[in-house]
Amino acid sequence: MSSGRSSGGPSKHTLALFFSERVVPFLSRPALPALLLPNGLYLFSSNAICRLLECAGSKLPSLSATLSTLQMERRVLVIQDSPASGQNKCFSALMAIMKFYLAHLIVHCLQRADVPKSVQAWFDRVAAIQGCQAAAQKVLQGKGLQGMKNYMQRQPAPQSSQCRDTLSHNSSPTEVADVDSQDYVLTRWSKQNKSQVCVFPISLPQEGKRNILLTSALPYVNNVPHLGNIIGCVLSADVFSRYGRLRGWNLLFICGTDEYGTATENKAREEGLTPQQICDKYHAVHASIYKWFQIDFDFFGRTTTKKQTEIAQDIFWRLHKRDFLVEDTVEQLRCESCQRFLADRFVEGICPFCNYPEARGDQCDKCGRLINAVELREPQCKVCRQTPVIRSSKHLFLDLPKLEGQLDEWLDKSTGSGDWTANAKQITRSWLRDGLKPRCITRDLKWGTPVPHPDFAEKVFYVWFDAPIGYLSITANYTDQWEKWWKNPQQVELYNFMAKDNVPFHSVVFPCSLLGAQDNYTLVNHLVATEYLNYEDTKFSKSRGVGVFGDMAQDTGIPSDVWRFYLLYLRPEGQDSAFSWADMALKNNSELLNNLGNFINRAGMFVSKFFDGCVPVMELQQEDKRLLAQVGWELRQYIQLMDKVKIRDALKHILNISRHGNQYIQVNEPWKNIKGGDSERQRASTVTGLSVNIACLLSVMLQPYMPAVSQTIRKQLNAPESCINTMLQGTGTFVCALTAGHRIGTVSPLFQKLEADQIEALKKRFGGQQNTASAKPAAAPAPVAVAETAAVNGADPERARQLTQAVAEQGDKVRTLKAQKAEKAVITAEVAMLLDLKKQLALAEGKSPEPTPQKGKKK
Repeated sequence: MSSGRSSGGPSKHTLALFFSERVVPFLSRPALPALLLPNGLYLFSSNAICRLLECAGSKLPSLSATLSTLQMERRVLVIQDSPASGQNKCFSALMAIMKFYLAHLIVHCLQRADVPKSVQAWFDRVAAIQGCQAAAQKVLQGKGLQGMKNYMQRQPAPQSSQCRDTLSHNSSPTEVADVDSQDYVLTRWSKQNKSQVCVFPISLPQEGKRNILLTSALPYVNNVPHLGNIIGCVLSADVFSRYGRLRGWNLLFICGTDEYGTATENKAREEGLTPQQICDKYHAVHASIYKWFQIDFDFFGRTTTKKQTEIAQDIFWRLHKRDFLVEDTVEQLRCESCQRFLADRFVEGICPFCNYPEARGDQCDKCGRLINAVELREPQCKVCRQTPVIRSSKHLFLDLPKLEGQLDEWLDKSTGSGDWTANAKQITRSWLRDGLKPRCITRDLKWGTPVPHPDFAEKVFYVWFDAPIGYLSITANYTDQWEKWWKNPQQVELYNFMAKDNVPFHSVVFPCSLLGAQDNYTLVNHLVATEYLNYEDTKFSKSRGVGVFGDMAQDTGIPSDVWRFYLLYLRPEGQDSAFSWADMALKNNSELLNNLGNFINRAGMFVSKFFDGCVPVMELQQEDKRLLAQVGWELRQYIQLMDKVKIRDALKHILNISRHGNQYIQVNEPWKNIKGGDSERQRASTVTGLSVNIACLLSVMLQPYMPAVSQTIRKQLNAPESCINTMLQGTGTFVCALTAGHRIGTVSPLFQKLEADQIEALKKRFGGQQNTASAKPAAAPAPVAVAETAAVNGADPERARQLTQAVAEQGDKVRTLKAQKAEKAVITAEVAMLLDLKKQLALAEGKSPEPTPQKGKKK
């Protein structure tokens, strides 16, 4: 058993199970759990503690005669002295501790899909205890067993104490395949897997651990995210978050909806709702989409909260008191038709620098230059398409020139030591190249965080001053100790994930706000930005019906893990990439079905078919050692790339391992050797055992990319949960997780083929309105009513433009209602309105509207 001596024993006989941050005085970091004995010794082994408690009633009379009271305080379980206590009370108290300690068993069961009835019954009995109910309500927030299951699955395991594989990180597969390297890998392989799963919560920065605060750019609440939005921020961040937990890092993953601004006001007016109702509605839509994509936030919040107002106004006043804010009168674009000043993103025109025709009022997406909206040529209001006029208004500005020196100093340090993507560095440098200019942080709007200054009481904060502060306020809504994350740059590393158009606001404006506030804020260490994902050969467009949006993906019948895989496979890390239905089918059928799925299924089937479901004995030969070296090299490359957030490149090494495995099986032909003599059967045994262990490793490496598939593989292999963490600790160690005699579960195929006709149908469905009309043979024109004849003979282009927008918005509304599974009567009414708008649009375009065919039942 493991033990250590306290520098000073307790004054009374005290038996304690500790669950606090620093539990043993003479250790520099936590060691959980720990059992303090009356003689001042500590036990750290869970088995030793349980054995001691089991026999305490009869074999430790000095304790059993005095112990009585069981109490829980500050996560420290203590049994104190009481002279009046007796054997029965003591034994009951000790048994209560043992029941509590069964959490070690529960964590294994809860991560299985089928919780055993006996464990479920025990859980129900404990849950009926009043004290446990109060604790569960506080910790799990009423989510019950499922909440505990989700919580347990997010917990990292402690660092393994095994020796690490020290082969050169820069070696190639052929270089590591020498005899010495193979013998070394074999030694590590033989160590097997003995780590345990940690069941204790880690929600705050911990001394001695790597503490990572991870944020994903806050999506606008008024839009349904498309595939490009999803891969650009939340999905990429989720992969790194899952990977970090496998590595044993103490990690907090925060995101939420950005809910203030003109976009929300306009959406509310269009749908006849209040801005708050719009935020409530679309926050639920976003949360549902991300849940389907298995995006596992620690907390998904929003910016329309009291915490947001408090923190944003505090930062504002700190900047004001330190003279980092200046007043100025500015010229703004105002739409007389809409009767409002136009926010930057609701102005569109020709870029004055590169002549891009769809530049926004704040930035050009093509050349990346900052733009003052009044500088746009031929500006248009994006709501009504009228030409706005210039008007003057007094505003507050963040004095970026005054902060430029501090920013330069910080940027040199952060970009030099952190993992900033090349585009993030380039975009930031382009902002600084010509010197910074004051940046307006107020707007003439109603829906936003109020500016607390009395001279600007009718204004709200500009979204790009306010929205990044949402990371802080969302964390504050998650924990009242949020400052331990956000005002702790000495212990916390901050990762920001986003698309490249968000970079300057996270690398210049937001850091300057925090630097100027001078309150020891945690600033970004690693800024990870993607390029753009396009759809086929064009852009995603909700109004034109082009591309797959988040609420549509699940209607395709393609599992979310396949969507995740393909989006991550073509993640636009260094340049723009394009989603392609044909390529998605190709990657699914070749990489997932024929490569990865084929290898894992064959490995498991060989165990089931040839060895009655038990992993056979393995006697490794030179060829097997060479394979171990190859797999070990791929694993280390995977870890090195993932550590640097090269998510797409790391995925290729997973697929390389399964290719090595397929080739290994094909060359050794275990299906033939199993029919031969003793040596041939032993060869089949070794090939099968090694292959099924590689399949287990693949399930671990796949977990950040395809969590459901990863869990399915582990369930089929009946793999121990501890294998999830062990193989990714340190520099990576491929260990024998499934030893001889291990019984696997039922093996079945992991993936299905995407057929050509299915893909063609999906391509047409999401290809835009121009592809939806079916070709029809020429026929006599149908009778046209008198009123419709007038419309056909006299088209109304202006009316057609208005109706085109109305049709797009109504279509969005119908899809949202379907995604929310609204009542059938409500959906039917909205669909009827959509059809009527389409009919009106056809008339305005000078066309004769065709009757919409009724959909029949699916067969």
